[in-house]
Amino acid sequence: MPTTTPALSVSAAGERFAPINLERRDLRDNDIRIDIQWAGICHSDIHTIREEWGTANFPLVTGHEIAGVVSEVGSGVTRHKVGDRVGVGCLVDSCGECEQCKNGFEQFCERGSVGTYNSKGYDGEITQGGYAQQVVVSERFVVSIPEGIDLDVAAPLLCAGITTYSPLKRWGARPGASVAVVGMGGLGHLGVKIAAALGADVTVLSRTTAKSADAKEFGAVEHLATSDPQVFKDNAGRFDLILNTVSADLPMEDYVRLLKPNGALVSVGLPNEPYVIAPGKLIGGNKVVAGSMIGGIPETQEMLDFCAEHGIGATVERIDASQVDDAYDKVVAGDVRYRYVIDTSTIKP
Repeated sequence: MPTTTPALSVSAAGERFAPINLERRDLRDNDIRIDIQWAGICHSDIHTIREEWGTANFPLVTGHEIAGVVSEVGSGVTRHKVGDRVGVGCLVDSCGECEQCKNGFEQFCERGSVGTYNSKGYDGEITQGGYAQQVVVSERFVVSIPEGIDLDVAAPLLCAGITTYSPLKRWGARPGASVAVVGMGGLGHLGVKIAAALGADVTVLSRTTAKSADAKEFGAVEHLATSDPQVFKDNAGRFDLILNTVSADLPMEDYVRLLKPNGALVSVGLPNEPYVIAPGKLIGGNKVVAGSMIGGIPETQEMLDFCAEHGIGATVERIDASQVDDAYDKVVAGDVRYRYVIDTSTIKP
């Protein structure tokens, strides 16, 4: 019989979170049951609950930054054992057979990957996320959290960490490279930490320099205020790579001008309006404007191992279950440094 676990659920858009007893499936042969200790709050959770990205499947439990400990394994599980420290990110299933899955890009599964919440699984059931005390997941989508990272600061790495690590690695954040990170929020602060650990010279670009001290603590060499038009003139042609972590409708041509020839501007945010960039602004310098979406399971494990090696975790504010609604409002207002994580032991139906 399926089991139940305490969880936080929203019954409809605009409603507040309420504790429930959430049903989790019985373990299949290759499933793992995880006792969740910490669940990060991602802005994607907020967009989904508030139906800013389309209709959601209510009632819904969000959360795809999950860190905990294995409590039970199916008979066919070989990668993890009871007591292991593990995490689950944005994905919980894919076909495992297509070219993309075989190459470690499960997020691009040709059959369609299954998200951790608000997604229809191959069994027809709507997935429910990590604002809960337990989750059952196929072992293929469970990653190991190395001992060098505490579980609370590891949880946001399962989304925010891989979302920034993947494009930084792909587009050349390395010793000698000049990298700018646009925005210093939940994504951006990890982008700064990871780019610096990769050896790049990192500059933060944000509207003000209010977080300048934090930026330098995280490894940036400079923090520039983009509200000053002179910044774009003085830094034209400076950067090899710009990682845009914000979802604001930015004047992208201004940012493209900051790139060196052969440079790349990579966005991980989702603005409301299309980017407006004249082709000549790219052709004139062999410049690239690209996008990036999370990462596959092998790269997510690589990211966690890298973060453990370099002492990187998210900078978090810990909250209990009663504070989640207020935390959502604060995330939207930019009033968090830098990621909220929920102590799931405080969820009481």
